[in-house]
Amino acid sequence: QVQLVESGGGLVQPGGSLRLSCAASRFALNNYAIGWFRQAPGKEREGVGCISRSAVSTYYADSVKGRFTISRDNAKNTVYLQMNSLKPEDTADYYCATPRSGYGCNDGLRLYEYKYWGQGTQVTVSS
Repeated sequence: QVQLVESGGGLVQPGGSLRLSCAASRFALNNYAIGWFRQAPGKEREGVGCISRSAVSTYYADSVKGRFTISRDNAKNTVYLQMNSLKPEDTADYYCATPRSGYGCNDGLRLYEYKYWGQGTQVTVSS
């Protein structure tokens, strides 16, 4: 069973930064592309961005482009979501996920293409 664990969430003021981590147990994360998603209260889960297995390709939702960066450290078996210039509308639970077989990181960020999900970490942007 693939297990993903997100961490790094918290309360931050508008304009601030946070770095979320997605760690894996029982499998090598470097064998998978990783997607980041978020779900705000009362809203549907939406794609934030993704990184390919080799880290050559990354894609971002228009709403976070230029502010968020996804990277990976295969030696630490961890993928990161660096979030800068945070806005109140970035408030949400953030999730990482691995694609289903046959899918990878692409600009679609479609939920159905992802199979294993972490439990999420909460990010609140407020003054």
